[in-house]
Amino acid sequence: MQILIVGGGILGTTHSDEAIRRGHDVIHLEREPEARGATVRNFGLVWVSGRAPHELDAALRSRELWADLAVRVPGIGYRAAGSITLMRTDEEVAIAEEACARADTDLRGFSLLDADAVRAINPALQGKFLGGLHCTLDAAVESRQALPAIRGYLGATGRYTFHAGTEAREITTTASGVHVRDDHGRSYDADLVIVCPGATLGGLARDLAGDLPLRRVRLQMMQTAPLGEKLTTAIADGDSFRYYPGFAGSALDTLHKVQPQEPTAEEHRMQLLCVQRLHGGLTIGDTHEYQEPFNFDVDEAPYQHLSSVVETLLGRDLPPIVKRWAGVYSQCLDPTQLVHRAQAADNVWVVAGPGGRGMTLGPALAEQTADQLGL
Repeated sequence: MQILIVGGGILGTTHSDEAIRRGHDVIHLEREPEARGATVRNFGLVWVSGRAPHELDAALRSRELWADLAVRVPGIGYRAAGSITLMRTDEEVAIAEEACARADTDLRGFSLLDADAVRAINPALQGKFLGGLHCTLDAAVESRQALPAIRGYLGATGRYTFHAGTEAREITTTASGVHVRDDHGRSYDADLVIVCPGATLGGLARDLAGDLPLRRVRLQMMQTAPLGEKLTTAIADGDSFRYYPGFAGSALDTLHKVQPQEPTAEEHRMQLLCVQRLHGGLTIGDTHEYQEPFNFDVDEAPYQHLSSVVETLLGRDLPPIVKRWAGVYSQCLDPTQLVHRAQAADNVWVVAGPGGRGMTLGPALAEQTADQLGL
């Protein structure tokens, strides 16, 4: 089967890989010279911890698929390093204890550590905290390396063609399949088209499927110079309990009542996530902004807050901040949906809106699409 995929982000790329794995030929279009959206602006985290019960199976399957992809494509920089969510108050410890007492704690790879045990696993953490919720199943890839590495692997199969700087302008169902015209005047014929528009919800996506049941979310992040020592796991702070639905429960309800967020963190709907890149620098974030139109500039206060939290946990000054950026992703309005997957016309599908879970769930979502479409 000839499959044409529109969109070069994580969903478009993992759908391409899944189609090639199943023996199909793929033409892949990306409007930019290289994907520049949320996929390359994120942490690269494959985040099992904190997933809601209805997300957990997909997250675990996706982690398996990432590990398999790493064998085929070492350049994605996959490492199963795990994570530690660090608690600084008794209320945060209670949430971790509640999470570890649930029936699915083994599936999530959870264990509760005191401060000394945290430092034994991650010696870079020499700051102030009471303990940590260790998740052995969390992993990471290099978000800025993964897509080119996967495309290089797919290109070597002889069944994959990538057209960068190419925007699909018109998609028409015909008697023999689907006809696609791009902005260079080129045409393609395919048996199936899958459109993965990322956060670009207007233009072609709207022409095909109308107003999608998605909202857009803006975040701010930063990266430091090399730390000079190894951060053996990804880390998060207690505020992350507020943003991951897998931690919902009576202990979290108590936290909301008795432990308000620091004002900057509350205003910008913040949590700390931090992962060390292969080059040694730390990627740190993040914020959540939901009301459009989004600002075109970034605010300094969240960066100062995040720096202070990381320094408290590390017990040392951060290296210089060398990059700051913002990004936008799309998220399903229905929180029970992992992704919006809908047929726009005969043999034309739109797949979008995994929220901040695109890197975590991308391979599993592609596998689900392939199964649903009988590929």
